[in-house]
Amino acid sequence: MVVIGEVLWDVFPDTACLLGGAPLNFSVHASRLGMHPVLISATGTDELGRRAEEEIRATGLEADFIRRSSTWPTGTAAVALDGNGQPHFRIVRPAAYDDVVLTENELIRLGKMEPSWIYYGTLFASRPEGDATLRRLLTALPRATRFYDVNLRPGCDPLDLVSELLAAANVVKLNESEAERVSRHLGLPDSLEAFCREASARFGWRAVCVTLGENGCAMLAGGKFVSARGVPVKVADTVGAGDAFAAAFVYGLSHDWPAAEIATFANRVGALVASRAGAIPEWSILEAVTA
Repeated sequence: MVVIGEVLWDVFPDTACLLGGAPLNFSVHASRLGMHPVLISATGTDELGRRAEEEIRATGLEADFIRRSSTWPTGTAAVALDGNGQPHFRIVRPAAYDDVVLTENELIRLGKMEPSWIYYGTLFASRPEGDATLRRLLTALPRATRFYDVNLRPGCDPLDLVSELLAAANVVKLNESEAERVSRHLGLPDSLEAFCREASARFGWRAVCVTLGENGCAMLAGGKFVSARGVPVKVADTVGAGDAFAAAFVYGLSHDWPAAEIATFANRVGALVASRAGAIPEWSILEAVTA
């Protein structure tokens, strides 16, 4: 699969810096499930960029399409956790990942890989440069299934752009508050099942999932709507849990699992990551299966 978007450092109140960014998190979690992500992003030429490159190499990810930007610094996001461990982000822009440019030769190389999936989010596309790069990539890989993880961030979430990205997608994941905002903007129903069914009919989605935090998720896949209860865990922090959930969602769809099995498995993977500190803690698929 091809994954495009931000690599950044999550900066916590205690000044700890943890490498993250939803596309990077998703890529690491997908690789732990046995999938083969190719991440397209950029780091700066600064110390944070050097450290990011080292940590990315340590994960074993394919890094041929992670460039160095001499224009902007490596991305950062200040993270504040509320009383429930939910993260709130303040993202510094522009950043190195806003300097991603794909040459014609690189697009040809990616096309020859014949990826099954393309992953994208809102943050990368919220600046004109990223939007243009994403659209070129989608045009170059017309056979890949398009997975849109909405991931709205304050100041980087224009709903007209979100509507366009939803229309371009084949599979969509959003959280409950994002679903509410999208529903209001597009005049969709409030109830989860009606939202999933009407939005899928309008945009032609293959599947859609609304995550509900500790309450699990609601999912429409294969024409079947299911609600799956969350997995109780002691939460360390929820940073990266949604990205792990997304990777498990794609994994289940890739293996043509029934909606109920996908939802249960994705809940387990998301809860496992939420029980450990950081966006990409160590975990194994065996732990998720036996959770």
